[in-house]
Amino acid sequence: MKKLKTLAWVASLFPWVFAFGLVSTLMGQNQKKNKILKEMHIHSNGFQQNEMIPSKYTCDGINVSPPLEWSEFPSETKSFALICDDPDAPSGTWVHWVLFNIPLTITQLPENFLLKNKSIKGIPGGRNDFGKMEYGGPCPPGGIHRYFFKIYALDTFLNEKEGISAATLVKAMEGHVLAKGDLMGKYMRK
Repeated sequence: MKKLKTLAWVASLFPWVFAFGLVSTLMGQNQKKNKILKEMHIHSNGFQQNEMIPSKYTCDGINVSPPLEWSEFPSETKSFALICDDPDAPSGTWVHWVLFNIPLTITQLPENFLLKNKSIKGIPGGRNDFGKMEYGGPCPPGGIHRYFFKIYALDTFLNEKEGISAATLVKAMEGHVLAKGDLMGKYMRK
């Protein structure tokens, strides 16, 4: 009888042990998801933070990418990814540029950076919402829109193929982002 009571007491602990383990696991996952990212610095010689983007970098000009430079990333960084998008588009966020697996040795892109010219080799591009794998400049249908150039420092190279969407890239980066920086410029068509 004593053994039966002991066995019953031990069995009564299982739900508590299970619950504690589950809560600990979930808390660990939330800590990973909510880890505080280091802030990177990204800037352009073509325009300043929160300022108007010159028409040169838009569909009203020659539609070339602006020069970009980034710094202040963690030492554990293995690669970078870049997404440029417009959250003010009438149909939802419109993606203008997607680059990933940018090597650690590359911390700037020249004006008019083109994948097809391969001026910097080994950087795969994703497909933007214009259906192209190159930069597509601002071309808002009306009003002032904001354009975010977002740089991500990653702890790995991503196992993705060229031509992925920004959404696929964001999903692939989950759990690998060490730091992030934003450069925001505005544009309104004349």
